[in-house]
Amino acid sequence: MLPGSAAPAAGSGMFVPTQTVGTVLCCICGVSMQPNPANMCARCLRARVDITEGVPRHAAVVYCPDCASYLQPPRSWLRAGPESPELMQILLRRLNRPLARLRISLSGAEFVFSEPHSKRLRLKLRLRREVLHGVVIEQTHPVEFTVHDRLCDACARAQSNPDQWVAVVQLRQHVPHRRTFLYLEQLFLKHGQASLALRVASAPGGLDFFFSSRSHAARLVDFLTTVAPIRTQTAKQLVSHNTKSSVYNYKHTFSVEICPICREDLIALSPQVSRDLGGLGPLVLCIKVTNAIALLDPLTLRVHHLEEKKYRAYNFKAALTSKQLVEYIVLDIEHESPEITVDGSRYQLAYAQVARASDFGKNDTMFTVRTHLGHLLNPGDLALGYDLYGANLNDDDMDTAMMRHSLPEVILVKKSYEKRPRTRRWKLKRLPVEEDGANKAKGEEEKRADEYEEFLRDLERNSEMRFQIDLYKDEDYRSEMASTIGDDVPSVPIEELIDDLSLGDDDEDEGEDANAHAGMVA
Repeated sequence: MLPGSAAPAAGSGMFVPTQTVGTVLCCICGVSMQPNPANMCARCLRARVDITEGVPRHAAVVYCPDCASYLQPPRSWLRAGPESPELMQILLRRLNRPLARLRISLSGAEFVFSEPHSKRLRLKLRLRREVLHGVVIEQTHPVEFTVHDRLCDACARAQSNPDQWVAVVQLRQHVPHRRTFLYLEQLFLKHGQASLALRVASAPGGLDFFFSSRSHAARLVDFLTTVAPIRTQTAKQLVSHNTKSSVYNYKHTFSVEICPICREDLIALSPQVSRDLGGLGPLVLCIKVTNAIALLDPLTLRVHHLEEKKYRAYNFKAALTSKQLVEYIVLDIEHESPEITVDGSRYQLAYAQVARASDFGKNDTMFTVRTHLGHLLNPGDLALGYDLYGANLNDDDMDTAMMRHSLPEVILVKKSYEKRPRTRRWKLKRLPVEEDGANKAKGEEEKRADEYEEFLRDLERNSEMRFQIDLYKDEDYRSEMASTIGDDVPSVPIEELIDDLSLGDDDEDEGEDANAHAGMVA
C-alpha cells in the first residue's frame, strides 16, 4: 500500500485517495485560514467591516412612575418590572425598524447593570449580518435608553382629581361588627387586590373601593367570589356622550353584599332546612366561612358546607352572634368519645359541668352540657358560650326548635384565656382607609380598637387563619417588654413571621414616614 493512500473499499480492488482541506493565506495579515469569498480572516474582516453602522446607540422610553408602566406607541401602556422579560420586549420593539431596514438579525440581548436612579437602561445586543458574498459576521452592540417620566392618562386624571373614578366596589355586610372586613383586608394585602384602587373609603356597614377602570373593579369582585359567600349587583350611569365619535363614558357600580353569617354564630335551622341538610341541627355553629359556609352540629360533630346560592334559598339568620357570648367556668369534664378530626379541625365529644362566671360565688346555678371541645377543656378553664337558659331570643326558628326538641341550656363555642395587656413580636399591615370623622359615632374608636384586639387574639388561636395571611416581625419588639402570661395562652411561632422591609439606620426617618403612610399597626 502506498503512503498517503486509503485502504481499499470493501468488495472492490480500487484505492480511494484521502481528501485534505486546503488552506489559504489571509490577504491582509497572511494568517493561514480556510478559504472564503473575501479571502480575509475573521479578525481582519471585523476590523474592516462594521455591521452595526446605522444601528442607533441611544433611544428614549417613556415611563409612568405612578403605575410603573411604559409607553408602547402610539397610546398603549404596558406594566413591566425592572430587568423583566416584558421590559426587554418593550425596548427591543423600539429597535425593530432600524434592524429590519439594515437587514440585521438579532441573535441575543441582555441587560447591563445601571444605577436605579440614573434614568438609564442599558442593553447589550448580539447582531448578525451577511456581508461580502455569504460571509456572516456577529458583533455586540450596546444601546442606552433614556427614561423620561410622564404620567399615563389614567394616572394623570387621578392626580388632577382623585374623585374621577370610573368604577366603585361597595362592599357591605349587615352585622354588628367588622371582623369580616379585618380578615378580608389582610387577604387584599397578601394578594395585592386593592393595589390598583385610587382610594379606599370607610362607609356605614363596609368599605368602598374606587378604581380608574372597570376591569380593575371586576377583578376585585372575582377575587371576593373565591374567598367569601357574596351576592353582586351591577349598575352604570352615563356621564358623557360624544355624538361625533359615538363614545360613551359611564360610571360603574358593583354592589357586593357578604353573607351575614359569620364564624362562631349560633343558628337555629327550621324543620324544612334541617330535613334538606340531612337532619342536621336544629342548633348549629358556623365554624368556617370561605366561598361556602361550614355548619357544625356541636352535639353530633356533623359538618355541612352550604354554598351561597343555597343559603340565599334558605336565607336563615343567626340567632346569637359572637357579641352575645357569655363566659363560663368549667367545673368538671367527662370525655364521651375519642378525639377525631372533622374537616381539618379536631373535636372531641364530652360532658362538661359549667357555671356562669358572673354567678360564681353568688348562687349554685350549674349546667351539665354536651360539648365538642372535650380536647381543649379541663376543670378550672374558662370557656365562652351561648346562654340559652337566660337569653332573650327573638327568632321564630329558635322558638320552633325549643317546642319540638329538648335543647341544651348552654352551647360552648371556644376556650377563653385570661385577657391582659400584652406585647406581640408580630404586626399586621393595614390598608390606607379614609375615615369620615364627621359621621363617626361616639365611642366608635374604642369599639374598633376592641374588635381589632379580638381579631389578633383569634389569629393567635387559629393557625388555619394565620396560614391565609401574612404576619410580619415587629422590629421594635424586645423580649423584656413581653408581659407575663400563662404557658397555655396561644401565641404565633416565630417561624411563621415574615421579615419586614428595612431601609437601614441612615434612612430611619424616611422609613418611619413610609410606615405611617402604609398604616403599619403592631
